[in-house]
Amino acid sequence: MDIEEGGITVSVPEARDGASEGTGGGVFFNPTQELNRDVTVATLRAYRDREPRAASYLDAMAASGIRGVRAAAEGYEVTCADIDADAVDLAAANLDANGLDGEAVHRDVNALLYDEGPFDVVDLDPYGTPIPFADAAFANGRNLVCVTATDTAPLCGAHLQSGIRKYGAVPRNTDYHPEMGLRTLVSALVRTAARYDKAARPIVSHVSRHYARTYLELESGARAADDCLEALGHVDHCEDCLWRSATHGRIADPVDACPECGSNRVLTAGPIWLGPVADPDFARAVRREVTDDMGEAKRARKLLGTVARELDTPTHYDQHRLYKQWGEPAIGMDEFVERLRGAGHEASRAHYRGTAVKSTASIPQMREAVLGTDAD
Repeated sequence: MDIEEGGITVSVPEARDGASEGTGGGVFFNPTQELNRDVTVATLRAYRDREPRAASYLDAMAASGIRGVRAAAEGYEVTCADIDADAVDLAAANLDANGLDGEAVHRDVNALLYDEGPFDVVDLDPYGTPIPFADAAFANGRNLVCVTATDTAPLCGAHLQSGIRKYGAVPRNTDYHPEMGLRTLVSALVRTAARYDKAARPIVSHVSRHYARTYLELESGARAADDCLEALGHVDHCEDCLWRSATHGRIADPVDACPECGSNRVLTAGPIWLGPVADPDFARAVRREVTDDMGEAKRARKLLGTVARELDTPTHYDQHRLYKQWGEPAIGMDEFVERLRGAGHEASRAHYRGTAVKSTASIPQMREAVLGTDAD
């Protein structure tokens, strides 16, 4: 069937939500990733202003080639790679049908990166974990590495042992699990890049439905890589009172008991990325590049606006979970944020879910700010 997306028309095979329906057999097209692809195109446009020399783009798991075709329509020199010969033929046909230059190759992407790299932009959008492709991408990426991970259960700690094996970190399943997943992913990618004396800093990131997506800008040099690693650390989290504390450093020093309530049910996660997951100015630039011909334009603008405004504190709070803890009915999110700000605390909504909030206030300070000083 033919579909139109972002002003281009491509032929696609069976439509399937890979995260919930599995890869199945053969090539498939995932319509639920349109938001991901729209944000990707907007990011590629904005990145051209940030780094005008970025020209070559590798679509590492091309499938139908729609991501590569859309990048080619933006003027990038595109290579679409896939280990499925049918996917390669389809990607080549879609480039040709849109009158776009580009190459579709039947190659293992790791071998391709080492044989044909470096590429200015490397885009990893596999089914499941991107880790098997990360070394080749960072060793042979020049400017920007774009990464999607759909294995959110291992990333957020719901499948703890799998997360430890794949990502070399201990993720924990908390009420801020979408952010835990993203920060676990970024941590693993930053550590991978550092092995090649490269700093990888996230300039835009988001978690949407069943996947985490991050865009990492590269800077070469051992010193830059070392500086980047300083943003790694651990988070201690109390399962009873929801207290949490972030500590920089690659070696964990778990607390024995919660300093707020004394509970010994304290989880320690890490090493995770504790730095900003986005550059606010660049996120705003990406938002400006979202155009009305994108099918997910409205959602993309809302998402990127929230990403640009949210505080860069390491973890968010779930407002409904807080109110359940307090035994009170929840108020509207905007009013909640304004009460925190009115009490002198920094606060913002966060993009991870509709009830996600970030603040420099502790939980007792938040309670006092939104419920009043007479709250029990």
